[in-house]
Amino acid sequence: MRPLHARAIVGFVATVAAIAIAFAAGSDPVVGTWQLNVAKSTFSGGPAPKSQTRTYTQSGSSITLVMKTVGADGKESTMKTTYQLDGKDYPVTGAPDYDSLSAKQLNPQTASFTLKRAGKAVGRTSRTVSHDGKQMTSKISATSAKGEKSESVMVFDRQ
Repeated sequence: MRPLHARAIVGFVATVAAIAIAFAAGSDPVVGTWQLNVAKSTFSGGPAPKSQTRTYTQSGSSITLVMKTVGADGKESTMKTTYQLDGKDYPVTGAPDYDSLSAKQLNPQTASFTLKRAGKAVGRTSRTVSHDGKQMTSKISATSAKGEKSESVMVFDRQ
């Protein structure tokens, strides 16, 4: 084989490998802005919020969530956390019922979370992004700081 052809083949293989590696390390499908579809969601143990917007951003392996909610009473609240899908605890601000969470990736579309208050588990949640990336479903089972249990299935539309 001629040296020029050999270099071209090696260059091509290296380029294809770099593209494959970049594609494999892509962003989490949850990255983006999501709006709660209250009509498609179900809530027990408390009233449904009037609205909720979740914005997920990613930097490396860290995901930041900013969740803005308007409660049934009209009060606005903002929860924020930056976490990784590694099972370790990460702090949460602005949530009245938990102060940290841990997260694990179950499959490319689904992650599960344990919500904690003072190091003790007080809830579990999972989020699944549809294969077409247009809808996200979040299932939550938790106990509030007042000891009230609630469950919900929240459906979000990508914005």
